[in-house]
Amino acid sequence: MKNILVPVGSSKNAVSHLQYAVDFAKEFGAKLYVVQVFNVYTKAGTMIKVDAILERESLEFLKAHVAKVDTKGVEVIVKTFKGKLVETLELVCKMADIDLILIEPRTNSIKDEVYLGKTSGKIIKQTNVPALIVPEGFKYKPISNILLALKSAIIKNDNALIPLKDIQNQYRASVNLLLVKTPFHNEGDFDINEELSSIISNISYSENATTFQGVLENYKEIHPDLLCVVRRKRGFFTKLWENNTILKKDFNSSTLPVLVLSGLK
Repeated sequence: MKNILVPVGSSKNAVSHLQYAVDFAKEFGAKLYVVQVFNVYTKAGTMIKVDAILERESLEFLKAHVAKVDTKGVEVIVKTFKGKLVETLELVCKMADIDLILIEPRTNSIKDEVYLGKTSGKIIKQTNVPALIVPEGFKYKPISNILLALKSAIIKNDNALIPLKDIQNQYRASVNLLLVKTPFHNEGDFDINEELSSIISNISYSENATTFQGVLENYKEIHPDLLCVVRRKRGFFTKLWENNTILKKDFNSSTLPVLVLSGLK
């Protein structure tokens, strides 16, 4: 894991999130790209060019945040970009060869009942880059126990497991696989290939309506430091794929980070 991206919003948690990102990046010897995406909506007849002003203010905002954290020798690259959030982040990820995006659950929402706000929800659901959701105010600590929750263990994407493998290898963590049998279960879904088998320490099974419900039923027994799920249009965040906001009543993890892998197929 060489390049990590941190999109920065206007949340009160931005500095502590950035410190976590620095600590995490240092563990891997990775570069940290701290970015902010801004957009401009102009009215007809407007003569003032605001792009340069917004870009300057955005850059100063990011530099002020970086100045508040202990960078611990990590190379931090600060950039601002104009454009639509998802499209711009995907372009940045491609240009900078980003391995992982670190995001806050609520980048600009002030509602306590919200787990993923609209901005973070868009990043999770509409990009195809692996992401790590870090709880608000969460302080960095080594990862020793990982819970990987899947409804299908079929892997066709050769690169899908790379972020999980990187984290497991770096921390020498154990990976506990939870296979959840849902109403959409197909024959062969629980067949584990050699690649996945090589990183698994333990396997458990659950039968529930969704992968999410299977996690709720089992994660307290496993006591993971990291929950790992897969991004699918009909996957872990199924209930609210049509709505970028995810409420805490639907999913709330205030005690552990969540690694969201790109699709396995």
